[in-house]
Amino acid sequence: MQRQRFLGMQIGPLTARRLANFRANRRGFWSLWIFLALFVASLFAEFIANDRPIVVLYDGGWYVPVFAAYPETAFGGEFETEADYRDPVVVELINEKGWMIQPLVPYNHRTVAWDLAVPAPSPPDADHWLGTDDQARDVVARLIYGFRISVLFGFTLTLVSAVIGIAAGAVQGYFGGWVDLLFQRFMEIWSGMPTLYMLIIMASIVEPNFWWLLGIMLLFSWMGLVGVVRAEFLKVRNFDYVRAARALGVGDAMIMFRHILPNAMVAALTFLPFILSGSVTVLTGLDFLGIGLPPGSASLGELLAQGKANLQAPWLGLTGFFAIAVLLSLLIFIGEAVRDAFDPRKTFDAAPVAEDALSAPAATTQAGVH
Repeated sequence: MQRQRFLGMQIGPLTARRLANFRANRRGFWSLWIFLALFVASLFAEFIANDRPIVVLYDGGWYVPVFAAYPETAFGGEFETEADYRDPVVVELINEKGWMIQPLVPYNHRTVAWDLAVPAPSPPDADHWLGTDDQARDVVARLIYGFRISVLFGFTLTLVSAVIGIAAGAVQGYFGGWVDLLFQRFMEIWSGMPTLYMLIIMASIVEPNFWWLLGIMLLFSWMGLVGVVRAEFLKVRNFDYVRAARALGVGDAMIMFRHILPNAMVAALTFLPFILSGSVTVLTGLDFLGIGLPPGSASLGELLAQGKANLQAPWLGLTGFFAIAVLLSLLIFIGEAVRDAFDPRKTFDAAPVAEDALSAPAATTQAGVH
């Protein structure tokens, strides 16, 4: 079979058919591109929403406030403290001897707008496209930063959980016997632990942060893929090619991760987008309950909590709701497309079947002649 090229790389016929099946799911295909566009844009949140200029040219010198802090005296001011680029005096000093490029949204997720015409939370206007929250912070800026941290948390938790879960399922399924029996009993006990109660207790002892939450959730989230990988290893470990490799002296680790794991990865990959959406939902729920990220952090769950606490400001709840709905919908649609791509019933298209059907009569005729 002839190899094909995709994005400059040579791929096999099986991978080409899977890519074709993925693209055939138009909803999932376009959801992937929309999600990638939003995620890549959120990675550059400091260049999109920030109270610091992206670049400043002052008196022949170049400054990059988005990366470094400069004192006001660097621009002809009087104070040694960091320059406030939203201060009209600082803006006038810079414009006298140069210029600066401001981000599209001139607010950071922590920036407090002191010049509101109405008490916070203020409704959407020309300066604040989605209004402000109850602490006078721009909702658009907090939405961008909150989207980024939610997706990064979900990606990190999903990848680490997948590595641990796949390794645990491989060990269980390959060795079986007492190893499998004891591991299953341990998982039954461990999965019965009240995760939410433990998080509430720990949040009252230490201040939660990104890595603390990631570690706590990792203690319980790794079990999602164990059953799928374990079942595949239990099925394949006694196949002839595995027995042949074992008879030739190939080590257990090599057999597990070179000969059996590729078969198990097909089922595991179809679950990853759904695990990612669940990880994002977990962080959103914890932030909504107030036991997630530290106070002041940009979070979609915190935005939902503000919408619940400020019913007179419906833009807060609606923004959080639609942000979560769009994000989870995109991830679910991508997961459906990945599932279709790895579905064995859709892996082989109709062309090879038709060729076999056309060649069958000829083969039968030749067999009859002989």
